[in-house]
Amino acid sequence: MDNRIDLIIEKMKDVYDPEIPVNIYDLGLVYNVDVDETNKANIIMTLTAPGCPVADMLVEDTRQAALAVEGIEDAHVELTFEPPWDKSMMSEEARLELGFF
Repeated sequence: MDNRIDLIIEKMKDVYDPEIPVNIYDLGLVYNVDVDETNKANIIMTLTAPGCPVADMLVEDTRQAALAVEGIEDAHVELTFEPPWDKSMMSEEARLELGFF
């Protein structure tokens, strides 16, 4: 596995939905992270709700997080709602932080 994927994930842990005090990765919003042969990061993510008012900001913050990793020359974030997000996608730490157990 490309170690830049781990570094991108670490950077995404600094991206927060302003309405939820848990980062997007631990919330389970990130479905896939990959780096191709042209050093482009490709990220598939979702949102907690399709009508999220900060969707554009979260997508751009995620893109910028990937671009902050050395060796990443471009980044594309694809937004999907399949499968739809639900609480079971959160990390155990996130569920504890938000009081879901």
